[in-house]
Amino acid sequence: MDKSANNHKLKIVLAGGGTGGHIYPAIAIGRELLTRNNVEKVFYVGNPKKLENDIVEKEDFEFLPVLVSGMPKTKNLSLIKWFIELGFAVIKTLHYFKNIKPDCVMGTGGYVSGPALIAAKIMKIPYVLHDSDAIPGIVSRKMAPGAKAINTSFDEAKKYLKSNNIVVYGNPLRNDFNSIDKKESLKELGLNPDKFTILVMGGSQGAKSVNEAISSCALDLIENLNLQIIHQTGLKNYEEYMDKISPELRNNKNYLPKAYLENMGLYLSCADLVIARSGSLSLSEFNLCGLPSILIPYPHAAHNHQYHNAKALEELKAAVCLEDNLCDGDNLTEIVTNLVKDKERLLR
Repeated sequence: MDKSANNHKLKIVLAGGGTGGHIYPAIAIGRELLTRNNVEKVFYVGNPKKLENDIVEKEDFEFLPVLVSGMPKTKNLSLIKWFIELGFAVIKTLHYFKNIKPDCVMGTGGYVSGPALIAAKIMKIPYVLHDSDAIPGIVSRKMAPGAKAINTSFDEAKKYLKSNNIVVYGNPLRNDFNSIDKKESLKELGLNPDKFTILVMGGSQGAKSVNEAISSCALDLIENLNLQIIHQTGLKNYEEYMDKISPELRNNKNYLPKAYLENMGLYLSCADLVIARSGSLSLSEFNLCGLPSILIPYPHAAHNHQYHNAKALEELKAAVCLEDNLCDGDNLTEIVTNLVKDKERLLR
């Protein structure tokens, strides 16, 4: 019998973590689900030691902690330990599901979603997938045949997924983007509302190569181009980075370093140009906000998907792709200078 006929309210489980690219689409979906009258509760399966724990804590979801790590790339003792860890994670998730009796499970990618999707398959709970990347991750590829539906952000992703029900709706985004006044945002951050503003971000984990390049050229850019910079270093890099940079940069009123950008909508509303990694979710956010970007693909991403993401935007003339091994102060200064001086190109 259709449960909706009995006014049954749905319990939905979301699973995905490790990086913002897996977490924030799940957050956007969860927030929307909670606006629906037929949804009773949203649960979130995640690793309590990773980024999702802190993010989900601020939402109206119940967090279900599961300890699981990424699959080792080498076949040795660590791989055996990983399978044991995965087994315990699946058992714990099965215990959660027996108690809460979810109606549907949604995985948004990353190794954290694996135990929840495996448990759903064992218990014959319907599950659906969302994958942000042009080349889907291993969890999405392995679990695709049993999924009721799959959403992707790239048409190219369909050829890697064995399913007859794939849609390309793009990345679900939180509703706190593109709705904040730029000048008010800059004033809130103590910056000049009339200056050209560059936002630098290395993804939720930060990026050392981007940090090093910025630290070597930020003062020159600020002084020579009369601009200001907001720089997200990454939580794990922040203290080391701040110890290394010069006092002149550290104390410069036109330079705002941050360990982590919690309210991304606020910071994106400030920017005239973004320098960033090229994860799929970030690109969706830049596009929604109409921001030109300099993209520095993470070179160790699975299947080098960040490079393909960046090149796709460069071909559309919406971004400039700068490969990680070429990311230094000189190259970054040249690209930024050319863009800042070419307002028509920025607008295009």
